[in-house]
Amino acid sequence: MTTQNTTDDGAAVVARLSTLDRFLPVWIIAAMAAGLLLGRLVPGLAPALDALAVDGVSLPIALGLLIMMYPVLAKVRYDRLDTVTGDRRLLLTSLLLNWVLGPALMFALAWLMLPDLPEYRTGLIIVGLARCIAMVIIWNDLACGDREAAAVLVALNSVFQVVMFGVLGWFYLSVLPGWLGLPVTDLDVSTWEIVTSVLIFLGIPLLAGYLTRKLGERAKGRDWYEGKFLPRIGPFALYGLLFTIVLLFALQGEAITSQPLDVARIALPLLAYFALMWAGSYALGRAVGMGYERTTTLAFTAAGNNFELAIAVAIGAFGVTSGQALAGVVGPLIEVPVLVGLVYVSLWLRRRLFPARPDAVSRT
Repeated sequence: MTTQNTTDDGAAVVARLSTLDRFLPVWIIAAMAAGLLLGRLVPGLAPALDALAVDGVSLPIALGLLIMMYPVLAKVRYDRLDTVTGDRRLLLTSLLLNWVLGPALMFALAWLMLPDLPEYRTGLIIVGLARCIAMVIIWNDLACGDREAAAVLVALNSVFQVVMFGVLGWFYLSVLPGWLGLPVTDLDVSTWEIVTSVLIFLGIPLLAGYLTRKLGERAKGRDWYEGKFLPRIGPFALYGLLFTIVLLFALQGEAITSQPLDVARIALPLLAYFALMWAGSYALGRAVGMGYERTTTLAFTAAGNNFELAIAVAIGAFGVTSGQALAGVVGPLIEVPVLVGLVYVSLWLRRRLFPARPDAVSRT
């Protein structure tokens, strides 16, 4: 393929995007700004939103995430999942990245960059232990990754999250620091809290998406479902994303704007973490011979984190005003713009490293 053809393909892809998709970075920046302004200018908004919670789960944020994830999970071809579950290379690589490399990297970065700030350091380690099961679905879809692979990998992460979160928290906060002669921290994690997070943020939209496809195809056929129904519900994924971003920034607008230096200190290891996890996973997928779609899915599922669980655990264990909770909150505030940027990096790399299928981004 010539350079001119590649450029033309890229222009054609951009031309096919909706206005919402084409200007996504603009909408996200606007949502961040709106959230910050709301948090600062509307007295009592953050406490009111905080009060709308059940067992530590914010109902407004849960609503936004469910609206965001449902259209994407309704697009998944559940009859193709066996092609993913049979790919042992993908599954084992994902488990290695998510449950061995990811927590270890965040532990190392937290201690290297925040040796004098134990509360923030602990909060970041908790973020590193909470592997992504929600927002990664939409980053993967925007980057035209493998939807079926993403569904399987987040389900796999969910199982390991229930089993391993408490164990790894004990290891990275108590055992490993003790071996290295560093200060240790106790972490009391409720297994029910982890199960609740998995059921709400993955179980509900996954079940809804599966039933929608099954019943929709049975009633009117696959052509109607994919050609008529999915385009109608598709934009709601981004509406849900923008709604969630506004809420996150509104909830913590005062903390962010009143402690900018602390936020900057927390942001540095997070930036390094997201960049290293995404780039390393992408390079590994490419090196072992995965195609663009699964390489992209591998990278985003490895780089993302379950900020809902991390924030809930930090607040439950250390208090809502703790440094650990602030670190948990800064996590998604850094993750959102960084991973949006990496969506565009991924699409740029697709045209250069995987030129065989230049039309891959034109999926429904």
